[in-house]
Amino acid sequence: MAVLIDILKNDPRKAGPRHPEKEHRPDQPMTRKPEWIRVKAPGSKQWAETKAIVKEHGLITVCEEASCPNQGECWDKKHATFMIMGDTCTRACAFCNVKTGKPEALDAHEPAYIADAVAKLGLTHVVITSVDRDDLDDGGARHFAEVIAAIRAASPTTTIEILTPDFLRKDGALEAVVAARPDVFNHNLETVPSNYLTVRPGARYFHSIRLLQRVKELDPSIFTKSGIMVGLGESRNEVLQLMDDLRTADVDFLTIGQYLQPTKKHHSVMSFVTPDEFKAYETVAYAKGFLLVSATPLTRSSHHAGEDFARLRAARLEKLGR
Repeated sequence: MAVLIDILKNDPRKAGPRHPEKEHRPDQPMTRKPEWIRVKAPGSKQWAETKAIVKEHGLITVCEEASCPNQGECWDKKHATFMIMGDTCTRACAFCNVKTGKPEALDAHEPAYIADAVAKLGLTHVVITSVDRDDLDDGGARHFAEVIAAIRAASPTTTIEILTPDFLRKDGALEAVVAARPDVFNHNLETVPSNYLTVRPGARYFHSIRLLQRVKELDPSIFTKSGIMVGLGESRNEVLQLMDDLRTADVDFLTIGQYLQPTKKHHSVMSFVTPDEFKAYETVAYAKGFLLVSATPLTRSSHHAGEDFARLRAARLEKLGR
C-alpha cells in the first residue's frame, strides 16, 4: 500500500493538468467493475492516526496518488508505503495515475523524515517506492540508499522493501542501491512485453529482467520481487512466458493483480480476470519455482508486504531444509 498526501494543495502548479501528455487523447470507455472487486471505504481511528503521522512529516505515499483500492485496509493496520523523491514522475505510462511533468529538486531532509515516521508508526516492515526520476544522473539511486540508511539507524529491526524504477541508462545506479542492502528488492514488469509500446513506452522489458537478475548476482541474500497487472489485453501464454523469464532471473516473489483504469484518459480495461483465473495463475507460478506468489484481483505490490515478507523468509528456509 502507499499513501500520497498532497503537500502542494496551494501550489500554483496544481492549476495545470495532472497528466498533460494525456489531455488530447480521446476518452477511453470505462467498464463497470465486477462484483468481486469491492473494497471497504477508509475512515477508522487507526486510518486517521496513520494519515496524521504521514501528514505531520509532509510525506508522500502512493495510495491516494495511484488510487490504490486497498488504502482503507492498509492504513487501518498502520501499514504505509512511502513514495520518495516527490510526487511528479518524468514518465507517462498509460496505466498510471501518478502526476507527470518536471519534478522539483530532491529534499535532502526526506530520509530523516521517512525514518522518523517509520519509528513513530512502529513499522516492523516498510516499503519505499518512488516516481521515475530520469532527470537525475543516477535516477535517484543515492537517495534510495540514504533513505535505507536512515531507517536502519532509527529502526534497526525494521525490515526494508524497496520498489524501484528501472534506472534505465544510469550506470552504477543499481549497484548503489544494492550496496545499501534492502531486505527485498522489487521492480515491477507491469505487463507482458507485447504491451510495452502502448502501456509502458519509456521502459524496456528485457532491461527490467536483467536488472532483477543483476540484483541476485550482486547480493544473492536479497529477496527479489516483481509484479504485473492483467486485464490489459495480454494472453495467458504471454503471462506464462513472463513467469519463465522472471524465473530465469531467479526472482523469488511474483504478484499479479487486476488493472483498474484511473480515468477516461488512461488505458482501457480490456478484461476483468476472474478469481478462478487468478488462482490458476498462482498454481502455475508455484509450479515454476517462485518462493511466493500473490495473485488476486486486488493484489498490489505492497499489499500485505509485512506478512508476505515473513512467508517469503520461511519459504527460503524450508527450501534450504532448515
